[in-house]
Amino acid sequence: MTPGAPGPGRLQPALPSPLQPVDDERFTRHGVQLLLKRDDLIHPDLPGNKWRKLAPNLAAAAGRTVLTFGGAYSNHLRATAAAGRLLGFPTIGVVRGDELAGRPLNPSLARCAADGMRLHFVDRRAYRAKTLPAALTDDGLVGEETYVLPEGGSNTAAVHGCAALGTELHGLADTVGVAVGTGGTLAGLAAGLAPGQRAIGFPVLRGGFLGDDVLALQRAAFGSRAGDWHLDDRFHCGGYARVNPALESFAAGFEDRHGLPVERLYVAKMLYGLTALATEGRFPAGTRVAAVVTGQPVSSR
Repeated sequence: MTPGAPGPGRLQPALPSPLQPVDDERFTRHGVQLLLKRDDLIHPDLPGNKWRKLAPNLAAAAGRTVLTFGGAYSNHLRATAAAGRLLGFPTIGVVRGDELAGRPLNPSLARCAADGMRLHFVDRRAYRAKTLPAALTDDGLVGEETYVLPEGGSNTAAVHGCAALGTELHGLADTVGVAVGTGGTLAGLAAGLAPGQRAIGFPVLRGGFLGDDVLALQRAAFGSRAGDWHLDDRFHCGGYARVNPALESFAAGFEDRHGLPVERLYVAKMLYGLTALATEGRFPAGTRVAAVVTGQPVSSR
C-alpha cells in the first residue's frame, strides 16, 4: 500500500459474518440442519464474497484506477464501483455485450454509473477472451497505473481472501453450499475448510467448464487441488442471469418462510440446489448444511 492510499480496512467490515440457523421442514424432516452463512451482512456496499475477493486486491491496487470485467448484472462490478466511491479511486467496468451501449441502464449498471464507474461495452467475442482488447488501450482506458482485475475479481489474491470463509466455518458445518460464477469463492472456501468438511458449488452458468476454472485457481493459489469439493450443475436454470418460473417460485417461497430477501441470480440457485439435495436424501441425518449468502437483491438496498 502506498503512503496515504485508502485501505479497504477503513470500511470496517463485520467479520466473521453471522451463522444463522433456520427452521425449514424440507431439511428437518430428514434430520438435517440448515444454516445461513450471512456474508451479505459483511458490508452494506461490498457484501458477501465481493468483500472477501476485493479486499486483498484493493490493498494491492493502492489507490490506483481499477479496471475490471463483468456482465450486465454483475454484482462484482457493483461492488467495485461502490468501493471506488467509498475509498476515492477511479473505476472502469468493461461490460460484456456491445449491444447494450446506448440503451437505458439496468438497475445494476445504473448503480455502477451512479457510483462513478466508467462503463465500456465490448462485443462478446472480445469479452470471452478475458484479455484486454487493443481497443481498451487505444481508448485510453488502460494506463501504466491501471490495476486490472479479472472477471468476478477471481485471481490468486481473491482465492486467498476467500479461504477465510472456510476457516470461519471450522467445527460449525459439515457441508457448505455456495453459488459459483467465476470459481474464486469456491476455490478459497474449499481450501479453508477443515478435514472432514466438504463444499458443494452450484454453477449459475451452463456449459460444465467451471470445474476446470476452480481447479486452475486452486493450482495458482496453492499449487494443487485443495479441500473436498464438487459441483452440481443442475440448477443454473438456463444460464447466467436466467430465472425460470420454478426458481422464482422457490425464491419467493423461501422469502415468505424465512423473511430473507433472496438474490435471484446466484443465491436463489444455490438454495434451490441445497433444498433439492435435502429432498433427495443426499445428506445423512445429523448433517449441518451451511448455505453461503453471497449477496443481496439490487432492490433491497
